[in-house]
Amino acid sequence: MYKHLFVPVDGSELSHRAMDGSIDLALQLGAKITGFVVEPDMPLSTISSDATVATARMKEHEDRNQSHANALLTQFEERAQAAGVTFAGLTVTAYAVDHAIIEEAERAGCDMIVMVTHGRGPLGEFVFGSHTKKIIARSKLPVLVLH
Repeated sequence: MYKHLFVPVDGSELSHRAMDGSIDLALQLGAKITGFVVEPDMPLSTISSDATVATARMKEHEDRNQSHANALLTQFEERAQAAGVTFAGLTVTAYAVDHAIIEEAERAGCDMIVMVTHGRGPLGEFVFGSHTKKIIARSKLPVLVLH
């Protein structure tokens, strides 16, 4: 059955549902969890032509992303450990969130991706896009979507 769950989180209220739902599922399955955070690459439009300024902005961006990811994964790990679930945290920086999720889930040896969707409906998906739909369409791994 499923023994290694890959759970992407972003810090939103839905992330807490993903954490709690995946921990409950892991307990039922006897599975472990890899929590995952994708941090956005710095937009090229914000990089200065001044090398010193550009380097400082990139460092600030990286530090802020790393701090956010560490805090989120620590919170997830504490919840998992309190429930007795084995947990590992992973973070990457990428432009393509859906691609990063699929690639890292496979690289980590996971056998299921567990996600939460905003459930925005057709108009919301048109405006904001849907990482969940893209992952379902492209992933070779099964994807469990929680609402």
